Amino acid sequence: MRILTRLVCNPLSQIVLPAIGLSLVMANPLAAAPGRIDQTETCDVLVVGGGLAGVATAYESLHAGRTVCLTEMTDWVGGQLTSQGTTALDEARMQRQTLFYAEGYKELRQRVLDLYGRQNPGDCWVSAVCFLPADAHNILVDMLDEAARAGDGTLKWFPSTIVKEVDVEVSMITSAIAIQHSPAPDTPPLNTEPLSAFYEDIYRYEDSDRLSKEIIRFQPSGHDGPADWYVVEATETGEVIALAGVPYRLGLDPKSYLNPSSPTFTGDAYCTQGFTYTFAMERTEESQPQERPDYYDIYAPYFSFERERDNTNYIDFVFTYRRLWAPGKRPEQRAFGVSAVKPGDISMQNWTWGNDYRPGTAVDNLIYSHEQLEETGQLEPGGWLGGLRVDTLRRGEENAFSYYHWLISSLTDSQLGYGIKGVDLRHRFLTGFDAPMNTAHGLSKHPYIREGRRIVGRPAFGHSDGFIVNEIDISRVDYDDEYYQTELPDQMYLSLRRALAGLETTVAIEADKDATDIPRRTRSTIFPDSVGIAQYAIDFHPCMELSPPELPGNTERAGVRRAHGQSYPGQIPLRALIPQDIDNLLVSGKSIATSTIAAAAYRVHSFEWSVGIAAGATIDYALDNQLLPYTLVDDLPRSEPGLSELQQHIKDRGNPIAFPDTSIFNLDWEDWRVW
Repeated sequence: MRILTRLVCNPLSQIVLPAIGLSLVMANPLAAAPGRIDQTETCDVLVVGGGLAGVATAYESLHAGRTVCLTEMTDWVGGQLTSQGTTALDEARMQRQTLFYAEGYKELRQRVLDLYGRQNPGDCWVSAVCFLPADAHNILVDMLDEAARAGDGTLKWFPSTIVKEVDVEVSMITSAIAIQHSPAPDTPPLNTEPLSAFYEDIYRYEDSDRLSKEIIRFQPSGHDGPADWYVVEATETGEVIALAGVPYRLGLDPKSYLNPSSPTFTGDAYCTQGFTYTFAMERTEESQPQERPDYYDIYAPYFSFERERDNTNYIDFVFTYRRLWAPGKRPEQRAFGVSAVKPGDISMQNWTWGNDYRPGTAVDNLIYSHEQLEETGQLEPGGWLGGLRVDTLRRGEENAFSYYHWLISSLTDSQLGYGIKGVDLRHRFLTGFDAPMNTAHGLSKHPYIREGRRIVGRPAFGHSDGFIVNEIDISRVDYDDEYYQTELPDQMYLSLRRALAGLETTVAIEADKDATDIPRRTRSTIFPDSVGIAQYAIDFHPCMELSPPELPGNTERAGVRRAHGQSYPGQIPLRALIPQDIDNLLVSGKSIATSTIAAAAYRVHSFEWSVGIAAGATIDYALDNQLLPYTLVDDLPRSEPGLSELQQHIKDRGNPIAFPDTSIFNLDWEDWRVW
């Protein structure tokens, strides 16, 4: 077990409510005592999941002088920024140009510039900031260390650690049991095998031939007040949500006036966005020997560049997309808006019809639904095994290895035909503990997860079934389009237009106007309890229609991309962080209360930091004032003095809770288009 106030990275180290088609659940959490407890740790805040949102929560809590226990499945902090290999910051144009971000996120970007001497050391074209994952880990380590010193806080860092069980008494999590794993004696270091090889093993109490285990009990430091500590859900798939038994949704929401672009009237828990095992590849001077995976023919029918592009060298086009390292003087020749590829350049691959793996049926979905968790015994005492289908993890890994081979060696594109792409063997698949992903096999330590379990918040004014941020809260979709007028029932379409009427809402209802005569607001919903900001495209990587995803001729789930596109600058309401039933649990990251369409925008780097800061600030305010977070919003839309104080505190720390000129009267957001 390691408890560190200073994290060090060495690249060579080892380092319910029933609903049809939805996993909207209220389970009965039960805990089974393990055979032993090796260690007991106390903390003010237990952050489960060391992704970017979890790090931001810890960062804010450390500044406030709290003792923070931070667990993470891998041995890196940062999640999508590090262990998942998506070290290319997904950002909206105007937000990037004005640096309108939370203070810590701006610091992160500045440290990249300070380290490399340029903001985009990879000279990629998907982002203005592309850099190496290990450097992102080190930057975040330094930021946490400095936050602890500045605020006189204490960080207890638990790498390679998962939470196995939570103890719930009445409406409080009273303790949590975690398992920290390390290599068994005389076995290879961690990160030698891909995740699927040991995924369920890390969730078992018993030592195995491969792993040794330490059992850790986390419990409160013992504050006065209604809650003596707080637990924060910051995992990639919403593990604590399932364990604690709070209501949540998974997959597609049913079509409604709130989410009119959903392709289904019933919902679908099995169709979540695709996950991606990223990997790094290097351009070389000479052709390299290439090993064809034994299973390559299984996956080859899936791969594609998706659409034709005029006068394009497709391999270089994809290579420069997420190029993370472009050392030395750059060639003057420019391609795709960036410098041409030269030997020594390193690219991280993340391509929709490539290493994206997109299951969407009950026999191959990655994230188990509530019903599947019950069937597999994972909600029984001591039965939790992470809530993922291991075989699908494995197939995602095989798909990623196969995609590399296809990219450099195949002439056949599954969507565009033969000869659309060339062959270029001047590449090396990077493996080893000194490679960008710090794994012997070369794949990311954890797949990039775009969507997991999403809580349903508490009932609130205008949200009688539970609070959720919905499509119409952020989308720029043209709802005048004939599709919505013909596909939605008349009353649903009328409700949609009334909900979008903005200042005209009262007139639209009282005058009983026809739906097509009701003007729509041209801004996001303004939430009175906003505690952060978010803007990115509503960006989908849809599940596939049939199983398995790589089936020849398979197609994306029809209609999912209808919501794909521009969004207005949005807000993160505090109600979206507060689950039902458990009073000392907050949600930080991709599992906040959003519909699947809103989640497609509320999932990228700057959002994760903003929501993490909001969670940390809320906890600090709740502990200082001896109150529970839900009491700050339970009387909305009436005035909530405590909420106003919290919001001012967040702003005083340099963290915006609204975009410039946000007002019900400002309907001109053309300058704030995503691209």
